[in-house]
Amino acid sequence: MTDTQGHHHEGEHAHPQLGFLRKYVFSTDHKVIGIQYLVTAMAMAVIGGTLSLLMRLQLGWPHDAFPFLARLMPKAFDSTGHMDPGFYLSLVTMHGTIMVFFLFTAVLTGGFGNFLIPLQIGARDMAFPFLNALSYWVFLVSCIVIFSALMVQGGAPLGGWTAYAPLSALPDLDPHQGTGMTLWITAIALFTASGLMGGLNYITTILTMRTKGLSMMRLPLTQWSLLITAVLGLLAFPVLLAAAILLVFDRVGGTSFFIPGGIIMGGKLIEHTGGHPLLWQHLFWFFGHPEVYIVILPAMGIASDILSTFCRKPIFSYKMMVYAMAAISGLSFIVWGHHMFVSGMSPFLGSVFTITTLLIAVPSAVKTFNWLGTVWGARIQFTSAGLFSIGFVSLFVSGGLSGIFLGTSAADIQLQDTYFVVAHFHLVMAIAPLFAAYAGLYYWFPKMFGRFMNETIGKVHFWASFVGVYCVFFPMHILGIGGQMRRIYDPLNYLFLQPQQVLNVFVSISAFFLGAAQILFLGNFFISIWAGKRVTENNPWKATTLEWETPCPTGHGNFGPELPVVHRWAFDYSPPGTKEDFLPQTAPAVPAARQH
Repeated sequence: MTDTQGHHHEGEHAHPQLGFLRKYVFSTDHKVIGIQYLVTAMAMAVIGGTLSLLMRLQLGWPHDAFPFLARLMPKAFDSTGHMDPGFYLSLVTMHGTIMVFFLFTAVLTGGFGNFLIPLQIGARDMAFPFLNALSYWVFLVSCIVIFSALMVQGGAPLGGWTAYAPLSALPDLDPHQGTGMTLWITAIALFTASGLMGGLNYITTILTMRTKGLSMMRLPLTQWSLLITAVLGLLAFPVLLAAAILLVFDRVGGTSFFIPGGIIMGGKLIEHTGGHPLLWQHLFWFFGHPEVYIVILPAMGIASDILSTFCRKPIFSYKMMVYAMAAISGLSFIVWGHHMFVSGMSPFLGSVFTITTLLIAVPSAVKTFNWLGTVWGARIQFTSAGLFSIGFVSLFVSGGLSGIFLGTSAADIQLQDTYFVVAHFHLVMAIAPLFAAYAGLYYWFPKMFGRFMNETIGKVHFWASFVGVYCVFFPMHILGIGGQMRRIYDPLNYLFLQPQQVLNVFVSISAFFLGAAQILFLGNFFISIWAGKRVTENNPWKATTLEWETPCPTGHGNFGPELPVVHRWAFDYSPPGTKEDFLPQTAPAVPAARQH
């Protein structure tokens, strides 16, 4: 298809004659696959979001009856309309699992990664198109398997999205831990296999298929973030896959990797001996903390590129942004112990993990100040995409500040397992990346479908979401400091939590408001595919990167007979001595233009 210099054989860009299924369903075109990831992730978001609203219903009004829900879900509610505690714990498990793996990782890495990588590096397609398609279909199967865990006899697992052993390793301990837990493990194994296939493809494509003139230091930050994320995935996903295999051995093979001796179940001493539950925690969090940055790094790259476009300024200190992302990715592998400060680890080891955790704040702060430097003095265009990219910065900073407390062992011992932790990781790992994903969807929608999303609805969606997320998650810090536990079913059971119940009600009402705001987005997205305002030019945002050299929507092969040649970096906004306030990467270097 291509070589490292971007040369192509004649006619390779020609559109093959394909039927509907081959072209739009079983496609090997990276753009179609990217859109498939995006739409599938949206479906999983609806499922995961609905589960969270059921949780908030219980926490806001724990003693109220909901007979209409009992009629819809008779096994989840008793005859009086009260939620079953086991069902509530399964909601916690499935909400976290679906959102972390099947929404945030999928939409940012699978969706935007597939759609953007060849377009932004000047390539016809990914290095391995069939492997690319296979990664999506394996991901789709994993989505079906995890959803089926909600439907099986016994119900979904109740051990949380972290699936801590020995609870997850003993299938006879509770009906929820039987078939539902097996399906959970299977879905995670399929997801990691899909992620590994995608990561290999991303790295190969970015390193070997860049068009002529596109050096590494001319890449958009989105491409740097996707490259670094792919490396993280290749190093982290196998650890989770190996842990899942060992967990299956414990469940069905009689081994004792995670099951200690001395456990009495049903009045009988189980036969397992010699395992250690902390081994699962070490394996899971060795994967789990890089997973945080597998989610957040693509969001950083997307937000950076969009922020620069709508500020009409070059990104502040491009090289430091690249180095900061690389530093974050490296440090992410030596901080997993801060999730285990209360597991009985040596205080000295705890202090080591405290130091490494606080060190990761340094490159994060570098990126934050660079975003502020980009915005400072800019002629900001407040489009929907621009607003969501600014919102990303706000939420990342807000969530990151609370992480300083949780990264310090002395403070974390008091705050662990409280709603302070819930507030922190939702802001920094869930809502901030979600805002970056929204920015990307509003920004690249014309490139995907040849139409615009409605800007008025988009801005209403932004402000409703921005106010909603702070109303939902900021009070959770207060609830956590007050001692409310993470997986609590009924806060009113505890006298010391009863004075805080008004905050739970406020958070629940805010959560339903926030959920309603997302209906605006879904309607805007799907209606605009067919009824949005048509795009009449290739580059409606006046952006500099290579994808805006292609038609809207972009056809098969991406570019015309000749691939673009790059002459400059990706952030030439407002250069002196030029007629326009931007210079695309394909613009030849001239004496009046800034050189990079």
